[in-house]
Amino acid sequence: MYGKALNLLLLNDGQEIENLHLHQTLQDLYNASRLTPTAVVAINCGDERIQEYGVAGNPDFAKRGAKAGLYTQFVIEELLPEIKQELNTEEFGTVGFAGFSLGGLSALDIAWHHPEIFNIVGVFSGSLWWRSKDLGKGYTDNDRIMHRVIRESKTKPKLRFWLQTGTNDETADRNQNGIIDAIDDTIDLIKTLEAKGYSRDTDITYLEVVGGEHNTATWAKAMPKFLVKAFGK
Repeated sequence: MYGKALNLLLLNDGQEIENLHLHQTLQDLYNASRLTPTAVVAINCGDERIQEYGVAGNPDFAKRGAKAGLYTQFVIEELLPEIKQELNTEEFGTVGFAGFSLGGLSALDIAWHHPEIFNIVGVFSGSLWWRSKDLGKGYTDNDRIMHRVIRESKTKPKLRFWLQTGTNDETADRNQNGIIDAIDDTIDLIKTLEAKGYSRDTDITYLEVVGGEHNTATWAKAMPKFLVKAFGK
């Protein structure tokens, strides 16, 4: 039995682990004695990624993410019991869920609704624009789905949040304020979390990568910072 000493990280878009240089990153952190024992389970996405990732029960304006609830069910009811059986343990130390882009949105949604399982969520360049109304059809920032889910939640899950953006994540700027939407949406999510009572000092970490792009090269550079924050010694 590994017991509570072993941490667990679930990672969406597991097919990208080679591009993320994840094995080398983990080895480097262990060699430097910066990481406590952590099992990483990288979940390969299927052909229906655009339907399985999202916010459960809240498809976007184009009806994408319609199977997010089924994906959540798979993770909680099928994958986690299989992991516990494979690792011969019933309990982990710190349990995290992380993802990139739409996979980051998915990780955030699942962790938010299952704080009895997860302790920390990592959102790399998260698709926090996910919205119930299309631009030009009455859209306002209140139509961002994840922000609304958190804002309207009657509970404050016991979670920590690690959020990353890159200054070159995109060029879109909906409100023409000179700040790209990826950063605006992430900062607004942080403000929404703070309004729920979370603190930047203890609960929220934000990393803005200057020159960072919406790709695995940027996320690979940011990954050690997330891993140490989540599972470091």
